[in-house]
Amino acid sequence: MSYDAVVFDNDGVLTEITDWAVLRGAAADAFASFDVDPSDDDLRTVLSHVTVDGLEAVCARHGIDPEAFWYRRDTNYADVQRREIRDGRKPLYDDVDAVRALDLPKGIVSSNQHATVEYILSHYGLHDHFETYYGRQPTVEDVRRKKPDAHFIDRALVDLGTRNALYVGDSESDVEAAHNAGIDSAFLRRPHRADAVLSTDPTYEFETLAALTELV
Repeated sequence: MSYDAVVFDNDGVLTEITDWAVLRGAAADAFASFDVDPSDDDLRTVLSHVTVDGLEAVCARHGIDPEAFWYRRDTNYADVQRREIRDGRKPLYDDVDAVRALDLPKGIVSSNQHATVEYILSHYGLHDHFETYYGRQPTVEDVRRKKPDAHFIDRALVDLGTRNALYVGDSESDVEAAHNAGIDSAFLRRPHRADAVLSTDPTYEFETLAALTELV
């Protein structure tokens, strides 16, 4: 099928996943800045797949303002990921050259921090290859807007001037977000998703970004 644009997730699609131990440490440091010694459950709640209800509950348990805590948590995440990128521990996947070669408008929509996405584009010299990009701002409101909500995909499509677009991701929330936006989805089954079972069917599934060359 022919598309007028392609939008990509970042982590697990363009760049490798950040080590969970690094993110766990950043989350623990966020609690420490409020003089809280977090439990394993506390850390799991704010480590990944965060919900507003879960965030507010853990903050209420420790008497922390959710907005202040989340700003610190997300700022810590952006800081440690910039370090991981600089030190070569969060590289681009080898097949990102296939993305560079696509001769049509492209965007990025990530549930990572917007500051992290900006740093990735700058560090790896990718700014000229993407017309638009969105990550989250460090606010509780943007936790509500993250995938599978279609908010940021919709914003990217407005920037790209088309809804005839394909969204490429490596998780079920990516597939659901594309469907919520009313566009086609491609599930990228990287090795870290080899055993993933999806409850929402993607439009396409492939193992490498090189498959996009023929698809679009």
